[in-house]
Amino acid sequence: MRRNCLALSLASLALPLSIGCSTGNLACGPGTVRKDDLCVPQCGPGASLDGGTCVPATSGVGGDANGSSANSGGSGPGTATSASAASGGTTSATTSGSTATSSGGGGTSGLTALLPKATFDALFLHRGTAPCKGAFYTYEALLAAAEQYPDFVATGSDDDRKRELAAFLANIGHETTGGWPAAPDGPYSWGLCWVTEGGAVAPGLLPEYCAPSAEWPCAPGKKYFGRGPIQLSWNANYGQAGAALGIDLLNEPDKVASDPGLAFKTALWFWMTPQAPKPSCHDIMTGGWVPTAADVAAGRVAGFGMTINVINGGLECGVPSLPNVLDRIGYFEHFASILGVDPGPHLTCDKMQHY
Repeated sequence: MRRNCLALSLASLALPLSIGCSTGNLACGPGTVRKDDLCVPQCGPGASLDGGTCVPATSGVGGDANGSSANSGGSGPGTATSASAASGGTTSATTSGSTATSSGGGGTSGLTALLPKATFDALFLHRGTAPCKGAFYTYEALLAAAEQYPDFVATGSDDDRKRELAAFLANIGHETTGGWPAAPDGPYSWGLCWVTEGGAVAPGLLPEYCAPSAEWPCAPGKKYFGRGPIQLSWNANYGQAGAALGIDLLNEPDKVASDPGLAFKTALWFWMTPQAPKPSCHDIMTGGWVPTAADVAAGRVAGFGMTINVINGGLECGVPSLPNVLDRIGYFEHFASILGVDPGPHLTCDKMQHY
């Protein structure tokens, strides 16, 4: 995930002016450092700052095997957690989504039982609080998207299903967070705040995230910055997601930010779809993933930390937990508590090698 540190106004909330990062005499927010009187992302190991964005040193695209974009550090108040972990490589994704056994009957009945609308609204309490744009993310849009992925939150034991739901909501909450440590109602009440990378930054100022690809070529004049709950980014991911969903997202990437149902479908596509050698996040959380010998040697084990590895291991794993990793874990533990399930072991990926 890439993250651009922003300074937006929360005057309507009678809160401090700086919410993405602070300037002037104020301190920079978590995950950012001061450079030339500006707050810029604090890049993780193996990455450097390029135009306000952390870029893996080994690639102009991203650090993971599927070319995933890098996220650099924790989200400060009101900062949009930019481009998704699902990014820019050329690895072809399978479309099966799950190898685990489903215990439910498909559809959305299992999801609505675990996540009624009142709970969804409580978990994402401030998604529509200005300047957040998260009123876009409706409960009905999530249910409509989940109909296309009947194994989602319908696989394994009751605890497996609750834990998967908490993990999915935690990751999309972090990706789109507007929270900060002293935020009203706590930092984890501000998930699903932003729809596009950079929050209120004009699209013309955002990166193109275009990597050379014969299979998923960039369309002229189009940008593939983060959009939607998982902040889908890079042309290869837009291409693969669009192919799976039957929509030409290479030529029309803005649809992800204009259709809430499609936005949630792209998030569920990434969550449910293995991209070899990576397993799907769904299989990780529901017991469908069996680590290979290489995974075991690399310290990769099932648990919430492994979803971080799949999403953004290139810059978040194999090092002491960075602020953005701790933010993900904070969301997960908070949501798991509300859903009434133990979060389980292996919450971080600091001892895991990335793919």
